[in-house]
Amino acid sequence: MRDFRDAKLMARTLKAELAKSKLDISHSLALELVAKQLGVDQWNILAARIEADEQQDTEAAFQPPIPIFRIFDVDKAMEFYRDYLGFSVDFEHRFGENFPLYCQVSRGDCILHLSEHAGDASPGAKAFTWMRGVKVFHAELTAKDYRYLKPGLEEAPWGLQMTVTDPFSNRIAFCEKV
Repeated sequence: MRDFRDAKLMARTLKAELAKSKLDISHSLALELVAKQLGVDQWNILAARIEADEQQDTEAAFQPPIPIFRIFDVDKAMEFYRDYLGFSVDFEHRFGENFPLYCQVSRGDCILHLSEHAGDASPGAKAFTWMRGVKVFHAELTAKDYRYLKPGLEEAPWGLQMTVTDPFSNRIAFCEKV
C-alpha cells in the first residue's frame, strides 16, 4: 500500500492515467492533487514531510521506554491501573484461551505494559515518569479513597513526587518539575 512517501510516483501515475483519457495536466498540478488526496493543503508542505521522513531514516532515533510490570491477578491489576489510576486499557493479548495476559495501559503519554508471563519481569520494579499536575492527580486519587493505598506528595531535589505501589509491589513515581 502506498503512503505519502510515494507521492511523486502517485503524481506521475495520475498524470499518465489522465493522459490516456486525453486530459493533460502539468506535473506540478498532479503533485498538488496528490497532496490534497493525502490530506495536505499543498505540495510544498508534503514535500517537507517527505524530506524530514527521509532524514529520519538515516539517524538512530529513540522513543521513551515502556516499563513492563509483572502482575499475578488480572482483576486486581485492572482495579488498580484502570479504576484507581485512571489508565485506559489499549490492548490485551493472550496466546490462547487460559494463557497469561499481556496488555498495555496508558494515561496521556504514560504507557505501561502489564504481564502475567513469568519471564517478562520481576515483581517489585520501579518506573519514574515526568508529568504536569501532580497535585491535581494526587487529589484525584485521594478522592477515590482506595482501600489499599493512600499516596502522599514528597518534595525531592528534582521536583514534587508521588509514588504509588501496585498490588504486586511495582512502584511508579510520578514527578513534576517545580
